[in-house]
Amino acid sequence: RSFRDGKVRIATFSKGELQNDKMQDTEEENGTYIFFEPDPTLFVNYCFKPEYIETMLRNYTYLNTGLSILYNGHRILSRNGLEDLLNDNMTATGLYPIVHLKGEDIEIAFTHTGQYGEEYYSFVNGQHTTQGGTHQSAFKEHIARTIKEFFNKNMDYTDIRNGLVAAIAINVEEPIFESQTKTKLGSTNMTPGGVTVNKYVGDFIKQEVDNFLHKNTDIAEIIQQKIQESEKERKAIAGVTKLARERAKKANLHNRKLRDCRIHLNDPKAKGLEEESCIFITEGDSASGSITKSRDVNTQAVFSLRGKPLNSFGLTKKIVYENEEFNLLQAALNIEDGLDGLRYNKVIVATDADVDGMHIRLLLITFFLQFFPELIKKGHVYILQTPLFRVRNKKKTIYCYSEEERINAIEELSPNPEITRFKGLGEISPDEFKNFIGKDMRLEQVTLRKTDAVKELLEFYMGKNTMERQNFIIDNLVIEEDLAS
Repeated sequence: RSFRDGKVRIATFSKGELQNDKMQDTEEENGTYIFFEPDPTLFVNYCFKPEYIETMLRNYTYLNTGLSILYNGHRILSRNGLEDLLNDNMTATGLYPIVHLKGEDIEIAFTHTGQYGEEYYSFVNGQHTTQGGTHQSAFKEHIARTIKEFFNKNMDYTDIRNGLVAAIAINVEEPIFESQTKTKLGSTNMTPGGVTVNKYVGDFIKQEVDNFLHKNTDIAEIIQQKIQESEKERKAIAGVTKLARERAKKANLHNRKLRDCRIHLNDPKAKGLEEESCIFITEGDSASGSITKSRDVNTQAVFSLRGKPLNSFGLTKKIVYENEEFNLLQAALNIEDGLDGLRYNKVIVATDADVDGMHIRLLLITFFLQFFPELIKKGHVYILQTPLFRVRNKKKTIYCYSEEERINAIEELSPNPEITRFKGLGEISPDEFKNFIGKDMRLEQVTLRKTDAVKELLEFYMGKNTMERQNFIIDNLVIEEDLAS
């Protein structure tokens, strides 16, 4: 429905064909109303993730300042563009107010935080390019170069960008994307035969960021202090970093912990399968053995942990290189220098559903949040859901992921079905495991709410044993009974 100046035009479509088109009077304010429902004959068993849709709509408002969107009665509005995007999504406090700069066909916003790594939000013509591309690469290069030239000191680009949270949006004529999902920009020019994306972005940053730093010396001083702290830490672990890299390089040639797959996220020969690439992080030989024997060797890799990993909360990045398992995991994922080289689209934690398994999940999530928070923020980390029960009779087998599913399965397969309670991944045979990591694989994405501050979150759950945490545990105790009988 399109509402304009007291008139509304209503168009109805089905399977792409116009079914109805009419005009009538209205008292509604100007705007557009869209209602859609997937055709169940084309989309079977579909479902929507409300938070995903809301994020997408919010991105539209960030890129169109002043645009108001009513989503199921909830108003979404941005007055400050990319500045609002960073404020709404940052999980750590900025060290200085967000720098927000606009030009013709380009807008950027950035600040530094106390977290490790770099985090970017990039857009082309309103499309969220989650895998970056030429515009994001240009931003990363020129923001570091401009800051280095401003201070006129021998600074390392990695030190300059450490802790950087930034957003860039550009408009490109006839954009070319590298993937079918349009999540990575491949265009080298802003217009056909025109100035390159790299030069356009670089010239804007060189002029605007340099001018900003000259006018705001207090912010420039904070940035310089942050860079010096990053440099100091990097040099402090330089020796162990070099040794760890050499160790990881040798291990990669014969890495018993990694059973790699053939297709990876940034593989140009993937033929559309790159987004199916995943790696299962398992604990123990029996669990990794079952997954290894039942996996798809083209797109599914397996990384085996030896027992529980270290609690990395409060430790510096030096531990990533000193701890062999963390170092090999970092190397397997190829994320030491950021997510640009990430080898797998999904990093799947596959542990038992018992107390020890939950603890391993927590320790791994702590590791990622502490040193590679963008891996979780960009939606790459998942928990593998495995069945708690197997209910079967002579004709049919049903795998149940909850007590409710178990009750329904018993009712369906009655009388007297055989009920098995799985107490660990190692109890599931490779033949059965194929059912759980194939097309019907159940995954729970690890997400951060916009209200979650990473530092405080980790402090509460992984820090000192405070009275607040003890009370939280007591209030959330769950007593499980043996439900297999």
